Amino acid sequence: MTEFDAGTEFDRQVRTLVDKGYPGLAGMTEAAFRALLAPLRGPVLARAAAMAPPSEGRVPFLLVATRALVPLEESVPLTALAGKSAPGVIERFYAPGELERFVSLRELAVPEEKAYVVFDVDRGEEFCGVVPLDALASVAERGRTPLTMEEGVAFVTQYPEALARNKCFSLGGTRMGGGDRRVPALWISKGAPKLGWCWQGNPHTWLGLASAGGRDR
Repeated sequence: MTEFDAGTEFDRQVRTLVDKGYPGLAGMTEAAFRALLAPLRGPVLARAAAMAPPSEGRVPFLLVATRALVPLEESVPLTALAGKSAPGVIERFYAPGELERFVSLRELAVPEEKAYVVFDVDRGEEFCGVVPLDALASVAERGRTPLTMEEGVAFVTQYPEALARNKCFSLGGTRMGGGDRRVPALWISKGAPKLGWCWQGNPHTWLGLASAGGRDR
């Protein structure tokens, strides 16, 4: 197994966010932004011994900047596909003001902090062609948790190669509630990432369901 240095990877992810302009978008100085993320190093290093190196579809951890820190309308355009420059877009089928009504499922107990860590992230390509509701049930049976919108954006921000043709993924950890049947998803459109949604009962051969092993603040 290739040696993996969790501390070095933590620093790389912080640097990526800084280089993409997250401090300014969050209304913070770079120093303050780095200070906000610094406490997350502890939980990462505590699990370092059990971490495997990143692969194309699975990574050991992600630093997640929530929409309370940087709105999705500003973080999505900072994503791009591997080797491409076209900025990510949000599907126009989200009505004006509707995006903010899609929130993390309460039962997932997603940390309330503006930034946190999500561990053992898998884009879930095994669920391509599976009905999203069935995929969510399988993820729950394994003791894993579906990714939220912000976690999906973090995945593509830090690992652009994770979003690939016929290997895109739903983000079932974020829903509107009230019986709404839409499941947010990230896929590829016109050479760029797109944050959209698909129906919970409709399978797509190119769309899996991303999940994680857990979260920490």
